[in-house]
Amino acid sequence: MRATSIGHAGILVETTGGSILCDPWFHPAFFGSWFPFPRNDQLDDDLIARIESADLLYVSHLHGDHHDAPWLRRHLRRDIGVLLPDYPTDEQRRTMAELGFTEFIHTRDGVECEVFDGVQVAIHVETSITDGPGGDSAIVIADATGRLVNQNDCRTTDLGALAGHGPVDLHWLQYSGAIWYPMVYDLDPDEMQRQCAAKVDSQGSRAMRYVEAINASAVVPSAGPPVFLDDDLAHLNMVTGDESSIFPDQRWFQERLAAAGRNGIIAVPGTCIEVASPGTPATVTHPMSDDDIDAIFTDKDTYLAAYRADWDEWLAAERAAWPRPGTDLVATLADWWEPLMRRAPTVCAGIGAPIALRAMVVTGADERVDVTIIVDPMSARVFDADDAAAADLTPAFRFDIPRDLLECVVADRAVDWSNSLLLSCRFRAWRAGPYNEFVYNFLKSLSIERMARTEAEARRRAAGADSDGEEIVIGPYTVQRRCPHRDADLSIFGEIDGDDLVCTLHGWRFDVTTGACRTSKGHQVSIRRHDPS
Repeated sequence: MRATSIGHAGILVETTGGSILCDPWFHPAFFGSWFPFPRNDQLDDDLIARIESADLLYVSHLHGDHHDAPWLRRHLRRDIGVLLPDYPTDEQRRTMAELGFTEFIHTRDGVECEVFDGVQVAIHVETSITDGPGGDSAIVIADATGRLVNQNDCRTTDLGALAGHGPVDLHWLQYSGAIWYPMVYDLDPDEMQRQCAAKVDSQGSRAMRYVEAINASAVVPSAGPPVFLDDDLAHLNMVTGDESSIFPDQRWFQERLAAAGRNGIIAVPGTCIEVASPGTPATVTHPMSDDDIDAIFTDKDTYLAAYRADWDEWLAAERAAWPRPGTDLVATLADWWEPLMRRAPTVCAGIGAPIALRAMVVTGADERVDVTIIVDPMSARVFDADDAAAADLTPAFRFDIPRDLLECVVADRAVDWSNSLLLSCRFRAWRAGPYNEFVYNFLKSLSIERMARTEAEARRRAAGADSDGEEIVIGPYTVQRRCPHRDADLSIFGEIDGDDLVCTLHGWRFDVTTGACRTSKGHQVSIRRHDPS
Protein backbone atom coordinates (compact mmCIF):
# COMPACT_ATOMS: atom_id res chain seq x y z
CA MET A 1 0.00 0.00 0.00
CA ARG A 2 1.25 3.43 -0.94
CA ALA A 3 -0.25 6.63 0.47
CA THR A 4 0.82 9.93 -1.09
CA SER A 5 -0.01 13.25 0.50
CA ILE A 6 -1.62 15.73 -1.88
CA GLY A 7 -2.04 18.45 0.73
CA HIS A 8 -4.24 19.15 3.76
CA ALA A 9 -6.53 16.08 4.12
CA GLY A 10 -5.86 14.94 0.56
CA ILE A 11 -4.36 11.47 0.07
CA LEU A 12 -3.92 9.24 -2.96
CA VAL A 13 -4.06 5.67 -1.61
CA GLU A 14 -2.73 3.11 -4.10
CA THR A 15 -3.60 -0.43 -3.07
CA THR A 16 -2.91 -3.83 -4.56
CA GLY A 17 -6.18 -3.62 -6.47
CA GLY A 18 -6.64 0.03 -7.41
CA SER A 19 -6.37 3.61 -6.21
CA ILE A 20 -8.63 5.73 -3.99
CA LEU A 21 -8.44 9.52 -4.11
CA CYS A 22 -9.37 11.07 -0.76
CA ASP A 23 -10.43 14.71 -0.23
CA PRO A 24 -8.50 16.43 -3.04
CA TRP A 25 -8.37 20.16 -2.20
CA PHE A 26 -6.52 22.62 -4.42
CA HIS A 27 -8.80 25.63 -4.93
CA PRO A 28 -8.65 28.17 -2.04
CA ALA A 29 -11.72 27.81 0.16
CA PHE A 30 -14.12 30.03 2.06
CA PHE A 31 -13.98 33.22 -0.01
CA GLY A 32 -10.27 32.83 -0.68
CA SER A 33 -9.40 32.67 3.01
CA TRP A 34 -8.00 29.16 3.42
CA PHE A 35 -5.02 27.86 1.43
CA PRO A 36 -3.40 24.42 1.86
CA PHE A 37 -0.20 24.36 3.92
CA PRO A 38 2.34 23.38 2.80
CA ARG A 39 1.33 24.51 -0.67
CA ASN A 40 0.18 21.87 -3.14
CA ASP A 41 0.09 23.91 -6.35
CA GLN A 42 3.50 22.63 -7.50
CA LEU A 43 2.98 18.85 -7.65
CA ASP A 44 4.93 16.98 -10.32
CA ASP A 45 3.24 15.86 -13.52
CA ASP A 46 3.42 12.15 -12.70
CA LEU A 47 1.56 12.60 -9.40
CA ILE A 48 -1.05 14.85 -11.01
CA ALA A 49 -1.65 12.18 -13.66
CA ARG A 50 -2.07 9.49 -10.97
CA ILE A 51 -4.48 11.71 -9.06
CA GLU A 52 -6.61 12.46 -12.09
CA SER A 53 -6.74 8.79 -13.15
CA ALA A 54 -7.72 7.41 -9.73
CA ASP A 55 -10.17 4.50 -9.71
CA LEU A 56 -12.37 5.70 -6.84
CA LEU A 57 -13.15 9.02 -5.16
CA TYR A 58 -13.85 9.52 -1.45
CA VAL A 59 -14.98 12.93 -0.20
CA SER A 60 -15.35 12.77 3.56
CA HIS A 61 -17.82 15.65 3.90
CA LEU A 62 -19.00 18.80 2.16
CA HIS A 63 -16.77 21.46 3.73
CA GLY A 64 -14.84 23.45 1.13
CA ASP A 65 -11.41 22.23 2.24
CA HIS A 66 -12.51 18.64 1.52
CA HIS A 67 -15.17 19.02 -1.15
CA ASP A 68 -13.38 21.15 -3.77
CA ALA A 69 -16.22 21.61 -6.26
CA PRO A 70 -14.27 23.64 -8.88
CA TRP A 71 -11.44 21.09 -8.99
CA LEU A 72 -13.75 18.06 -8.95
CA ARG A 73 -15.75 19.52 -11.81
CA ARG A 74 -12.70 20.02 -14.04
CA HIS A 75 -10.23 17.26 -13.27
CA LEU A 76 -11.98 13.93 -12.76
CA ARG A 77 -13.86 11.77 -15.22
CA ARG A 78 -17.62 11.73 -14.68
CA ASP A 79 -17.83 7.94 -14.30
CA ILE A 80 -15.29 7.60 -11.48
CA GLY A 81 -16.76 5.51 -8.67
CA VAL A 82 -17.78 7.81 -5.81
CA LEU A 83 -17.75 6.24 -2.34
CA LEU A 84 -20.71 7.66 -0.40
CA PRO A 85 -20.71 7.72 3.42
CA ASP A 86 -23.90 6.41 5.02
CA TYR A 87 -25.32 9.81 5.92
CA PRO A 88 -28.96 10.15 7.02
CA THR A 89 -29.75 12.50 4.13
CA ASP A 90 -29.07 12.29 0.38
CA GLU A 91 -27.42 15.72 0.27
CA GLN A 92 -23.90 14.56 -0.59
CA ARG A 93 -25.08 12.31 -3.42
CA ARG A 94 -27.18 15.12 -4.87
CA THR A 95 -24.26 17.52 -4.61
CA MET A 96 -21.92 15.14 -6.41
CA ALA A 97 -24.54 14.41 -9.06
CA GLU A 98 -24.88 18.15 -9.70
CA LEU A 99 -21.16 18.15 -10.54
CA GLY A 100 -21.85 15.49 -13.17
CA PHE A 101 -20.74 12.33 -11.37
CA THR A 102 -22.80 9.29 -12.30
CA GLU A 103 -21.38 6.24 -10.50
CA PHE A 104 -22.04 5.93 -6.77
CA ILE A 105 -21.04 3.24 -4.28
CA HIS A 106 -23.32 3.41 -1.24
CA THR A 107 -21.64 2.18 1.93
CA ARG A 108 -23.03 1.21 5.32
CA ASP A 109 -21.76 2.90 8.45
CA GLY A 110 -18.72 1.02 9.73
CA VAL A 111 -19.29 -2.04 7.54
CA GLU A 112 -16.41 -3.29 5.38
CA CYS A 113 -17.03 -3.71 1.68
CA GLU A 114 -14.72 -5.05 -1.01
CA VAL A 115 -14.03 -2.35 -3.61
CA PHE A 116 -11.25 -4.16 -5.50
CA ASP A 117 -10.11 -7.77 -5.41
CA GLY A 118 -8.63 -8.20 -1.92
CA VAL A 119 -9.18 -4.54 -0.93
CA GLN A 120 -11.69 -3.56 1.75
CA VAL A 121 -12.93 -0.17 2.85
CA ALA A 122 -15.14 0.83 5.77
CA ILE A 123 -16.52 4.35 6.12
CA HIS A 124 -17.52 5.50 9.59
CA VAL A 125 -19.88 8.46 9.84
CA GLU A 126 -20.33 11.05 12.55
CA THR A 127 -23.75 12.66 12.20
CA SER A 128 -24.05 15.11 15.07
CA ILE A 129 -25.69 18.39 14.05
CA THR A 130 -22.59 20.08 15.47
CA ASP A 131 -20.79 18.92 12.31
CA GLY A 132 -23.71 20.10 10.22
CA PRO A 133 -26.57 17.81 9.23
CA GLY A 134 -24.40 16.36 6.47
CA GLY A 135 -22.02 15.07 9.13
CA ASP A 136 -18.40 13.98 8.73
CA SER A 137 -16.72 10.67 8.08
CA ALA A 138 -13.51 8.65 8.27
CA ILE A 139 -12.36 5.81 6.03
CA VAL A 140 -10.43 2.61 6.75
CA ILE A 141 -8.65 1.08 3.75
CA ALA A 142 -6.97 -2.34 3.89
CA ASP A 143 -5.25 -4.71 1.48
CA ALA A 144 -2.84 -7.60 1.91
CA THR A 145 0.06 -5.20 2.59
CA GLY A 146 -1.39 -2.90 5.24
CA ARG A 147 -4.24 -0.94 6.78
CA LEU A 148 -4.70 2.83 6.71
CA VAL A 149 -7.10 4.90 8.80
CA ASN A 150 -7.83 8.27 7.23
CA GLN A 151 -9.63 10.08 10.05
CA ASN A 152 -9.12 13.58 8.55
CA ASP A 153 -11.14 15.83 10.89
CA CYS A 154 -13.88 13.37 11.83
CA ARG A 155 -14.38 13.66 15.58
CA THR A 156 -15.83 10.24 16.17
CA THR A 157 -16.93 9.47 19.72
CA ASP A 158 -16.51 5.72 19.22
CA LEU A 159 -12.76 5.30 19.33
CA GLY A 160 -12.91 1.53 19.20
CA ALA A 161 -14.74 1.47 15.89
CA LEU A 162 -11.88 2.70 13.72
CA ALA A 163 -9.42 0.31 15.36
CA GLY A 164 -11.89 -2.56 15.30
CA HIS A 165 -10.99 -3.67 11.78
CA GLY A 166 -7.53 -4.82 12.82
CA PRO A 167 -4.03 -3.45 13.49
CA VAL A 168 -3.40 -0.09 11.81
CA ASP A 169 -0.20 0.75 9.95
CA LEU A 170 -0.88 4.41 9.06
CA HIS A 171 -3.17 6.82 10.91
CA TRP A 172 -3.80 10.20 9.24
CA LEU A 173 -5.66 12.69 11.44
CA GLN A 174 -6.36 16.33 12.17
CA TYR A 175 -4.66 18.00 15.14
CA SER A 176 -4.90 21.71 14.23
CA GLY A 177 -7.80 24.15 14.40
CA ALA A 178 -10.61 24.29 11.85
CA ILE A 179 -12.90 26.92 13.31
CA TRP A 180 -13.24 30.68 13.64
CA TYR A 181 -13.30 30.69 17.45
CA PRO A 182 -12.02 32.61 19.30
CA MET A 183 -10.18 34.87 16.82
CA VAL A 184 -13.25 36.66 15.44
CA TYR A 185 -14.69 37.54 18.86
CA ASP A 186 -14.47 40.89 20.60
CA LEU A 187 -11.99 39.98 23.34
CA ASP A 188 -9.16 41.95 24.90
CA PRO A 189 -5.69 40.81 23.75
CA ASP A 190 -4.80 38.93 26.94
CA GLU A 191 -8.09 37.04 26.99
CA MET A 192 -7.77 36.29 23.30
CA GLN A 193 -4.30 34.82 23.85
CA ARG A 194 -5.57 32.75 26.77
CA GLN A 195 -8.55 31.42 24.82
CA CYS A 196 -6.40 30.54 21.81
CA ALA A 197 -3.85 28.72 23.95
CA ALA A 198 -6.62 26.75 25.65
CA LYS A 199 -8.12 25.83 22.29
CA VAL A 200 -4.76 24.66 20.91
CA ASP A 201 -4.13 22.53 23.98
CA SER A 202 -7.62 21.03 23.75
CA GLN A 203 -7.13 20.20 20.07
CA GLY A 204 -3.82 18.50 20.76
CA SER A 205 -5.21 16.52 23.69
CA ARG A 206 -8.15 15.30 21.63
CA ALA A 207 -5.88 14.21 18.78
CA MET A 208 -3.62 12.32 21.20
CA ARG A 209 -6.62 10.41 22.57
CA TYR A 210 -7.33 9.22 19.03
CA VAL A 211 -3.66 8.31 18.56
CA GLU A 212 -3.70 6.24 21.74
CA ALA A 213 -6.94 4.48 20.88
CA ILE A 214 -6.01 3.52 17.33
CA ASN A 215 -2.39 2.72 18.26
CA ALA A 216 -1.08 2.78 14.69
CA SER A 217 2.50 1.97 13.77
CA ALA A 218 2.87 5.51 12.38
CA VAL A 219 0.84 8.71 12.67
CA VAL A 220 0.65 11.33 9.92
CA PRO A 221 -0.54 14.80 11.02
CA SER A 222 -2.92 16.03 8.32
CA ALA A 223 -6.11 18.00 7.57
CA GLY A 224 -4.49 21.25 8.61
CA PRO A 225 -3.50 23.80 9.29
CA PRO A 226 -4.69 26.11 6.55
CA VAL A 227 -2.75 29.31 5.96
CA PHE A 228 -4.16 32.73 5.23
CA LEU A 229 -2.54 34.63 2.37
CA ASP A 230 -4.90 37.61 2.32
CA ASP A 231 -3.26 40.52 4.17
CA ASP A 232 -6.51 41.07 6.10
CA LEU A 233 -6.21 37.60 7.61
CA ALA A 234 -2.44 37.13 7.93
CA HIS A 235 -2.64 37.62 11.71
CA LEU A 236 -4.35 34.20 11.91
CA ASN A 237 -1.20 32.36 10.80
CA MET A 238 0.91 30.77 13.52
CA VAL A 239 4.51 31.54 12.62
CA THR A 240 6.45 31.99 15.86
CA GLY A 241 3.93 30.26 18.11
CA ASP A 242 3.20 33.44 20.07
CA GLU A 243 0.31 34.57 17.87
CA SER A 244 -3.33 34.54 18.99
CA SER A 245 -4.12 31.67 16.65
CA ILE A 246 -5.42 28.11 16.83
CA PHE A 247 -3.46 26.90 13.79
CA PRO A 248 -0.19 25.23 14.91
CA ASP A 249 1.63 23.35 12.18
CA GLN A 250 2.75 19.76 11.73
CA ARG A 251 6.02 20.21 13.62
CA TRP A 252 4.11 21.20 16.75
CA PHE A 253 2.13 17.97 16.76
CA GLN A 254 5.17 15.94 15.79
CA GLU A 255 6.77 17.10 19.04
CA ARG A 256 3.73 15.94 21.02
CA LEU A 257 3.88 12.58 19.32
CA ALA A 258 7.60 12.22 20.04
CA ALA A 259 7.10 13.15 23.69
CA ALA A 260 4.54 10.35 23.95
CA GLY A 261 6.88 7.85 22.29
CA ARG A 262 4.83 7.74 19.08
CA ASN A 263 6.19 7.45 15.56
CA GLY A 264 5.10 10.55 13.65
CA ILE A 265 5.71 11.23 9.96
CA ILE A 266 5.79 14.75 8.56
CA ALA A 267 4.19 14.67 5.11
CA VAL A 268 4.32 17.54 2.65
CA PRO A 269 2.40 17.42 -0.65
CA GLY A 270 4.11 14.75 -2.71
CA THR A 271 5.43 12.76 0.26
CA CYS A 272 4.98 9.04 -0.42
CA ILE A 273 4.56 6.62 2.51
CA GLU A 274 4.69 2.95 1.57
CA VAL A 275 3.93 -0.14 3.65
CA ALA A 276 5.19 -3.43 2.19
CA SER A 277 3.48 -5.77 4.63
CA PRO A 278 1.39 -5.45 7.82
CA GLY A 279 3.37 -4.32 10.85
CA THR A 280 6.56 -3.45 8.98
CA PRO A 281 8.08 0.05 9.19
CA ALA A 282 6.89 2.43 6.50
CA THR A 283 9.22 3.73 3.81
CA VAL A 284 9.00 7.51 3.41
CA THR A 285 10.03 9.35 0.23
CA HIS A 286 9.78 13.14 0.12
CA PRO A 287 9.54 15.26 -3.06
CA MET A 288 12.29 17.58 -1.81
CA SER A 289 15.36 17.55 0.41
CA ASP A 290 15.17 17.45 4.19
CA ASP A 291 16.67 20.96 4.28
CA ASP A 292 13.93 22.29 2.02
CA ILE A 293 11.28 20.68 4.20
CA ASP A 294 12.87 22.17 7.31
CA ALA A 295 12.80 25.61 5.73
CA ILE A 296 9.03 25.45 5.28
CA PHE A 297 8.63 25.37 9.04
CA THR A 298 11.73 27.17 10.34
CA ASP A 299 11.56 30.08 7.88
CA LYS A 300 7.81 30.19 7.50
CA ASP A 301 7.65 33.97 6.94
CA THR A 302 9.78 33.65 3.80
CA TYR A 303 7.83 30.61 2.62
CA LEU A 304 4.48 32.36 3.08
CA ALA A 305 5.72 35.54 1.39
CA ALA A 306 6.61 33.62 -1.78
CA TYR A 307 3.33 31.67 -1.61
CA ARG A 308 1.39 34.92 -1.22
CA ALA A 309 3.14 36.60 -4.13
CA ASP A 310 2.15 33.76 -6.43
CA TRP A 311 -1.51 34.13 -5.46
CA ASP A 312 -1.86 37.92 -5.16
CA GLU A 313 -3.43 38.28 -8.60
CA TRP A 314 -5.90 35.48 -7.91
CA LEU A 315 -6.88 37.03 -4.57
CA ALA A 316 -7.51 40.40 -6.22
CA ALA A 317 -9.77 38.73 -8.79
CA GLU A 318 -11.57 36.80 -6.04
CA ARG A 319 -12.39 40.00 -4.18
CA ALA A 320 -13.52 41.72 -7.37
CA ALA A 321 -15.97 38.89 -8.03
CA TRP A 322 -17.88 39.43 -4.79
CA PRO A 323 -21.19 41.13 -5.60
CA ARG A 324 -21.86 44.72 -4.72
CA PRO A 325 -24.85 45.55 -2.46
CA GLY A 326 -28.21 45.36 -4.15
CA THR A 327 -30.46 42.84 -2.38
CA ASP A 328 -33.20 43.74 0.08
CA LEU A 329 -31.52 41.60 2.72
CA VAL A 330 -34.23 41.98 5.35
CA ALA A 331 -37.05 40.91 3.06
CA THR A 332 -35.04 38.10 1.51
CA LEU A 333 -33.97 36.63 4.86
CA ALA A 334 -37.51 36.99 6.19
CA ASP A 335 -38.91 34.97 3.28
CA TRP A 336 -36.20 32.35 3.73
CA TRP A 337 -35.68 32.09 7.49
CA GLU A 338 -39.10 32.73 9.01
CA PRO A 339 -40.57 29.45 7.69
CA LEU A 340 -37.49 27.62 8.97
CA MET A 341 -37.85 29.14 12.43
CA ARG A 342 -41.51 28.14 12.55
CA ARG A 343 -40.42 24.56 11.84
CA ALA A 344 -37.85 24.58 14.65
CA PRO A 345 -39.45 25.77 17.92
CA THR A 346 -37.03 23.76 20.09
CA VAL A 347 -33.98 25.18 18.32
CA CYS A 348 -35.42 28.70 18.57
CA ALA A 349 -36.15 28.26 22.28
CA GLY A 350 -32.56 27.12 22.72
CA ILE A 351 -31.28 30.29 21.05
CA GLY A 352 -33.57 32.21 23.37
CA ALA A 353 -32.68 35.77 22.33
CA PRO A 354 -32.47 37.91 19.19
CA ILE A 355 -29.50 37.78 16.83
CA ALA A 356 -28.20 40.92 15.10
CA LEU A 357 -26.67 40.59 11.63
CA ARG A 358 -24.87 43.80 10.69
CA ALA A 359 -24.01 44.21 7.03
CA MET A 360 -20.75 46.19 6.94
CA VAL A 361 -19.46 48.36 4.11
CA VAL A 362 -15.80 49.35 3.91
CA THR A 363 -14.71 52.40 1.92
CA GLY A 364 -10.98 52.99 2.12
CA ALA A 365 -10.10 53.15 5.80
CA ASP A 366 -13.71 53.74 6.86
CA GLU A 367 -16.18 51.07 7.91
CA ARG A 368 -19.87 51.63 8.51
CA VAL A 369 -22.97 49.59 9.29
CA ASP A 370 -25.09 49.56 6.15
CA VAL A 371 -28.07 47.69 7.55
CA THR A 372 -28.81 45.86 10.79
CA ILE A 373 -31.05 42.80 10.57
CA ILE A 374 -32.68 41.48 13.73
CA VAL A 375 -33.50 37.77 13.76
CA ASP A 376 -35.90 37.03 16.59
CA PRO A 377 -36.26 33.28 17.17
CA MET A 378 -38.92 33.76 19.85
CA SER A 379 -41.40 35.27 17.41
CA ALA A 380 -39.89 33.55 14.34
CA ARG A 381 -39.56 36.94 12.66
CA VAL A 382 -36.86 38.87 10.80
CA PHE A 383 -36.87 42.67 11.17
CA ASP A 384 -35.01 45.73 10.04
CA ALA A 385 -33.47 47.16 13.23
CA ASP A 386 -35.28 50.46 12.54
CA ASP A 387 -38.65 48.73 12.46
CA ALA A 388 -40.84 49.68 15.39
CA ALA A 389 -41.54 45.98 16.00
CA ALA A 390 -37.84 45.44 16.67
CA ALA A 391 -37.43 48.42 18.97
CA ASP A 392 -37.75 46.44 22.20
CA LEU A 393 -35.59 43.53 21.09
CA THR A 394 -32.13 43.36 22.66
CA PRO A 395 -29.77 41.05 20.75
CA ALA A 396 -27.62 38.64 22.73
CA PHE A 397 -25.58 37.69 19.65
CA ARG A 398 -24.08 39.87 16.94
CA PHE A 399 -22.32 39.13 13.67
CA ASP A 400 -20.61 41.91 11.71
CA ILE A 401 -20.32 40.61 8.14
CA PRO A 402 -19.03 42.41 5.03
CA ARG A 403 -22.11 43.19 2.99
CA ASP A 404 -20.67 41.78 -0.22
CA LEU A 405 -20.13 38.40 1.44
CA LEU A 406 -23.61 38.52 2.93
CA GLU A 407 -24.92 39.19 -0.56
CA CYS A 408 -23.03 36.10 -1.80
CA VAL A 409 -24.47 33.60 0.68
CA VAL A 410 -27.95 35.05 0.31
CA ALA A 411 -27.79 34.92 -3.49
CA ASP A 412 -26.55 31.31 -3.33
CA ARG A 413 -29.17 30.33 -0.73
CA ALA A 414 -26.27 28.73 1.14
CA VAL A 415 -27.73 26.12 3.47
CA ASP A 416 -24.67 25.97 5.76
CA TRP A 417 -23.34 29.38 6.74
CA SER A 418 -20.67 27.81 8.92
CA ASN A 419 -19.13 26.22 5.83
CA SER A 420 -19.91 28.91 3.27
CA LEU A 421 -19.24 32.02 5.36
CA LEU A 422 -18.10 31.70 8.96
CA LEU A 423 -15.06 29.50 8.30
CA SER A 424 -13.70 32.36 6.18
CA CYS A 425 -13.04 34.25 9.44
CA ARG A 426 -14.02 37.36 7.45
CA PHE A 427 -16.40 38.60 10.12
CA ARG A 428 -16.52 39.73 13.74
CA ALA A 429 -18.73 38.35 16.49
CA TRP A 430 -19.95 39.20 19.96
CA ARG A 431 -22.20 37.42 22.43
CA ALA A 432 -23.64 38.45 25.77
CA GLY A 433 -23.17 35.10 27.50
CA PRO A 434 -21.55 31.70 27.00
CA TYR A 435 -21.39 29.72 23.78
CA ASN A 436 -24.82 28.79 22.47
CA GLU A 437 -24.66 25.81 20.13
CA PHE A 438 -28.25 26.37 18.98
CA VAL A 439 -27.19 29.57 17.19
CA TYR A 440 -24.60 27.78 15.10
CA ASN A 441 -26.73 24.69 14.59
CA PHE A 442 -29.40 26.99 13.15
CA LEU A 443 -26.88 28.64 10.83
CA LYS A 444 -25.77 25.20 9.59
CA SER A 445 -29.34 24.14 8.82
CA LEU A 446 -30.81 26.68 6.42
CA SER A 447 -32.96 24.30 4.39
CA ILE A 448 -36.13 22.38 5.23
CA GLU A 449 -34.25 19.08 5.06
CA ARG A 450 -31.46 20.22 7.35
CA MET A 451 -33.68 22.06 9.81
CA ALA A 452 -35.90 19.00 10.22
CA ARG A 453 -32.91 16.99 11.44
CA THR A 454 -31.64 19.83 13.63
CA GLU A 455 -35.02 20.23 15.29
CA ALA A 456 -35.34 16.47 15.80
CA GLU A 457 -31.97 16.31 17.55
CA ALA A 458 -32.81 19.33 19.69
CA ARG A 459 -36.04 17.65 20.78
CA ARG A 460 -34.22 14.44 21.59
CA ARG A 461 -31.75 16.31 23.77
CA ALA A 462 -34.52 18.33 25.42
CA ALA A 463 -36.18 15.05 26.35
CA GLY A 464 -33.12 14.14 28.41
CA ALA A 465 -31.67 11.43 26.17
CA ASP A 466 -28.11 12.65 26.60
CA SER A 467 -26.96 10.08 29.16
CA ASP A 468 -27.60 6.35 29.23
CA GLY A 469 -27.32 6.28 33.03
CA GLU A 470 -23.96 4.50 33.10
CA GLU A 471 -21.39 6.03 35.46
CA ILE A 472 -17.61 5.98 35.56
CA VAL A 473 -14.88 7.17 37.91
CA ILE A 474 -12.50 9.99 37.02
CA GLY A 475 -10.09 10.82 39.81
CA PRO A 476 -12.08 11.48 42.99
CA TYR A 477 -15.40 11.86 41.11
CA THR A 478 -18.18 9.60 39.91
CA VAL A 479 -19.46 10.96 36.59
CA GLN A 480 -22.03 10.02 33.97
CA ARG A 481 -20.23 8.25 31.16
CA ARG A 482 -21.53 10.32 28.24
CA CYS A 483 -20.85 14.01 27.71
CA PRO A 484 -24.16 15.89 27.22
CA HIS A 485 -22.68 17.87 24.32
CA ARG A 486 -21.99 15.12 21.77
CA ASP A 487 -22.16 11.88 23.73
CA ALA A 488 -18.38 11.55 23.94
CA ASP A 489 -17.21 8.74 26.20
CA LEU A 490 -15.82 10.56 29.25
CA SER A 491 -13.89 7.45 30.30
CA ILE A 492 -11.69 8.33 27.31
CA PHE A 493 -12.12 12.08 26.80
CA GLY A 494 -12.83 13.19 30.39
CA GLU A 495 -10.26 14.63 32.76
CA ILE A 496 -10.28 16.72 35.92
CA ASP A 497 -8.62 20.13 35.71
CA GLY A 498 -8.84 21.94 39.04
CA ASP A 499 -12.51 22.67 39.67
CA ASP A 500 -13.53 21.57 36.19
CA LEU A 501 -14.41 18.32 34.49
CA VAL A 502 -13.11 18.75 30.94
CA CYS A 503 -14.34 16.81 27.92
CA THR A 504 -11.30 17.01 25.68
CA LEU A 505 -13.25 16.09 22.52
CA HIS A 506 -14.24 19.77 22.22
CA GLY A 507 -12.79 21.30 25.38
CA TRP A 508 -16.14 21.76 27.13
CA ARG A 509 -15.91 22.38 30.89
CA PHE A 510 -18.28 21.46 33.71
CA ASP A 511 -18.23 22.59 37.35
CA VAL A 512 -17.24 19.56 39.45
CA THR A 513 -19.42 20.76 42.34
CA THR A 514 -22.68 21.49 40.53
CA GLY A 515 -22.24 19.74 37.16
CA ALA A 516 -23.20 22.95 35.39
CA CYS A 517 -21.58 23.57 32.03
CA ARG A 518 -19.22 26.55 31.99
CA THR A 519 -18.93 26.52 28.18
CA SER A 520 -22.55 26.66 27.05
CA LYS A 521 -25.94 27.08 28.65
CA GLY A 522 -28.42 24.25 28.85
CA HIS A 523 -26.03 21.36 29.56
CA GLN A 524 -25.49 19.51 32.81
CA VAL A 525 -23.55 16.45 33.92
CA SER A 526 -24.19 14.17 36.83
CA ILE A 527 -21.03 14.33 38.98
CA ARG A 528 -20.30 13.76 42.66
CA ARG A 529 -17.31 13.16 44.89
CA HIS A 530 -16.77 9.64 46.18
CA ASP A 531 -18.09 8.89 49.63
CA PRO A 532 -14.92 8.92 51.81
CA SER A 533 -16.17 5.86 53.67
